[in-house]
Formats: sequence, C-alpha cells, structure tokens
Amino acid sequence: MAAVTLRPDKRNPETLAFLTQAVHAGNHVDAGSGAIRTPIVMANSYALPEDPSRVDWSGTDVPLYTRNSGANQLALQAKLAAIEGGEDAVALASGVAALHAVFFTFLRTGEHIVVADVTYEATWRLFAEILPAKYGVEATFVDAADNAAVAAAIRPNTRLVHVETIGNPTTKVTDIGAVAQIAHDAGALLSVDSTFTPPPLYRPLADGADLVVQSLTKYINGHGDAMGGAVTGARELIDRIRADAMVDVGGVISPFNAWLIVRGSVTLPLRLARHLDSAQQIAEFLDRDPRVAYVVYPGLASHPQHELATRQFHGYGAMLAFAVNGDSDAQNRFVSRLRVITSAVSLGHDESLIVHVGTEGPRVAAYPEQFRRYGHLRLSVGLEDPGDLIADLDAALDD
Repeated sequence: MAAVTLRPDKRNPETLAFLTQAVHAGNHVDAGSGAIRTPIVMANSYALPEDPSRVDWSGTDVPLYTRNSGANQLALQAKLAAIEGGEDAVALASGVAALHAVFFTFLRTGEHIVVADVTYEATWRLFAEILPAKYGVEATFVDAADNAAVAAAIRPNTRLVHVETIGNPTTKVTDIGAVAQIAHDAGALLSVDSTFTPPPLYRPLADGADLVVQSLTKYINGHGDAMGGAVTGARELIDRIRADAMVDVGGVISPFNAWLIVRGSVTLPLRLARHLDSAQQIAEFLDRDPRVAYVVYPGLASHPQHELATRQFHGYGAMLAFAVNGDSDAQNRFVSRLRVITSAVSLGHDESLIVHVGTEGPRVAAYPEQFRRYGHLRLSVGLEDPGDLIADLDAALDD
C-alpha cells in the first residue's frame, strides 16, 4: 500500500517543510484589518465575553491579560513549537527567564539536579549559589561529554539533568540521546539549552530531550534588537511552566518583542546557512595561522567531539573560541585592532561579535588547559562577507 502524502497546508504546520514552517507557522490573517501578517497588539487587556462567570482568570489559551498570554505571544509560541517539533511552547521575557522557569517549575527543596560543568554563566550561578542557598536544591556539576560521569552523578532524588548542546564557551558537545537515556532510566527529566544550535541545525526533542530552552534573543530573532526566551516540549510539561513560572511569576515576553522575534524567525534557515559556512571558513583560517594559540570549533577535525557533532547536528554552529599567542593584554590589543567585527557580548546577531574573557572566575576551573592559560576570545560569526571577516582577523593578528 502506497504511503499517504499529506498535502502541504499552512494551517497545519506539521505538513510543511522547515523553510515553509519558518514563513507560515504561527501567522494568521488579522480578522479586523485583513492584514496578512499578525500585527502588533500592544494591549495589556482583552475584551471579556458577555458572561465572564466561567472565565479562568489564570487561563492562557485565549488572550485575557497579557501576563497570561497575548496575541503576539500565542503566534510566537505556535511557530516555536512547529520548528522545534514540540507539542507546545511557552515564550518568556529572556533566555534566563526561560532557564529559571524550568528550574523553578520542576525542582523542589531537597531535590537534586545534574548540571553540565561548562554552561552559561547565569545557569552556573543559579545552581552554584542562588537555588542551593534560597531553596535547598542540590546540584552536581559534571562533564556532560562524559556519559559515565553523568550516570555516576545521578542520585535517588535527581529530578532533572540540564545540559547544553554545545557548551558555552568551550564548544564541548553533549551526546543528547545518550544523556536522555541516562536521565529517563533514573526517572528524571532532561532539559537542553539549544541556543547555540537552533532548528534546523538541531532539534533535541527528536533525540529524547523533554524540554528545549532557547534564548530567542540570539539566532531565532537574529537581528540584535529584541530579547526573549522560550521552552518547548510536551504540552503537559509546558502547561506546568505556564502556570507556575509565567502567570504567577510574571516573566512574560512583551508583545513588541514577540512580534520582532516572529519577524526575525522567518529568515532563520537562510541566515543559518550563511552563519555556518562562514564559521567553517574562519575556523579553518585561524587553525592554520601560527599567530593563533588555539581554536576550538566542532567543525574542525581536531575538536574532541567532532565525530559526535557530525553525527548529531546538521552543521557545526557559528560559535568558536580561540586565543592569540600572548597574555591577556595581547588578546585585548587584538580585539582593539578589529575594524569589522564588533566587540560586544551576545551572539547569533547579523553582525559578528567578539568578547575577550580572561582566566579569572569560578567557572574557569572546568575549562580546558588552553582556556585557563590564555583566556579565550568568543567569536559569534555573523552574516558579513567571510572574506571581509577573514581579512579583518588577519590584519588584527599583525602586531
């Protein structure tokens, strides 16, 4: 019997290829104006039905009050669920708000979490300082690239394992399928920060992750002009996050930011193709240059998890770390000589961004030896011509 092929229909995003989902998912013709793109709805309240006696004042399915949900948030969430391959998504004010929402919702006093030892600074501080001190949540930091170490860190009261697809900033790669199996065998959830690997580069839910966190501020928006975060996964889990960490904590995304991020997400697959191609060229250039002390990028054969990255991802990302030969002053001089690449924090923007991070700080102990020796330059490769970026780096390397 021949397989049934569903006709592509923008009303049903699951029938669409990724490029088409990026354009159409979550969008609708506005009933009031006839606009073919979901407009910005800058309202904090929505009209109640004639008989509001049965209204759920904490409901999130229908716009009621923007802290619960609004028209632009609902549109963004529908798009995110489609492109991540999840049942549902919740959009919040920032990537850190999304991370906190997961931890706040699923961890209780006296429970335990296993956390990647190379992770975003806010995640590290939440589990090294804030959540243990305020709520008695125990955390074990572990090398997430070592499956045996992850398994050994599990305790009877472990409720959550949290990792990053590509570790910030060392670019260490986690085997999501293997870690998901370890977490599930222990009765724990796996949450994955996939900010460095947005879809279609990778979809952790397909490899067994329960929750995927994205800083929408980065690649999904892509223009460096809006802030937001999201969690995607099974509807039952997302409903709990909405109820606990959105409605009653209030970390909701603004209508304008939600609209900006939907707008930016339309070109995500096209932008990613340029990001990835340019990052590979730049990593190979730096890897060949004797003026460079080291470079780590999953697309290089020298990367410790290159084979895993090749198997797991559809590309290697656009984030790389490197250092020039010399001390901290040498790194700063190099950055100051750049004329195209911008010295600023964040990543995934249209413009290339670089930040020098030294050898101090509590997280550094978990970094590879060369990071501890030289510090590192975290480079987010943007959409500029790769020839211009390489020429800029080459000129800045001349002392």
